[in-house]
Amino acid sequence: MVTGDKTERSEAPARGGARKARGRPRSFDRATALEAALLAFWEHGYEATSVSDLTRAMDIGAPSLYAAFGDKRSLFEEVVQEYGVRYGSFGDRALAEEPTARAGVERMLREAAAEYTAPGRPHGCLVIHAAVNCSTVEVEESLRERRNANIGAIESRIEADVDRGVLPPDTDAPALARYTGAMIQGMSQQARDGASRAELEALAEIALAVWPRG
Repeated sequence: MVTGDKTERSEAPARGGARKARGRPRSFDRATALEAALLAFWEHGYEATSVSDLTRAMDIGAPSLYAAFGDKRSLFEEVVQEYGVRYGSFGDRALAEEPTARAGVERMLREAAAEYTAPGRPHGCLVIHAAVNCSTVEVEESLRERRNANIGAIESRIEADVDRGVLPPDTDAPALARYTGAMIQGMSQQARDGASRAELEALAEIALAVWPRG
């Protein structure tokens, strides 16, 4: 408001010289910060990644982190969702788009070999490794449910092929699905241990050799 030739600021009494401007919260790009958090959790896991690690990686202060994402666990839940969309959806696409369970699994294993060893980001799978040695039961259980859901999706696809006569009627769908899940989880660990894409692709070839033929 202007009163005559004076503004409200000019009428305010000065204390110790010029009045300091009120600080404003630092603005940041939420998507960029979320990706930085994703990479931190992917590299180090949930338990070993502290809030200070996150704020440093995201280049924001703790108040901004809590305001934008909630607490550490809430941030991790959003990270897992984002990981599933950006990096972890290749398995679902393979099962949905290929004509048979075997073709879907073959594609899944080959794409896992590529995704788990891609340069410029942590190796392996966040959902498989982020809760290792985790003392937060809810986080551990959430990731376990996701892994089991992936195995369940493979099993359903195998059962559908048995019903259609694509696979033999005596095919053990639960065991074959568990075997496939074990291969994927093992490929993820080996990628973290330094296995190359070519080495994992060779492993996938061996894994596919046990699949029954219709």
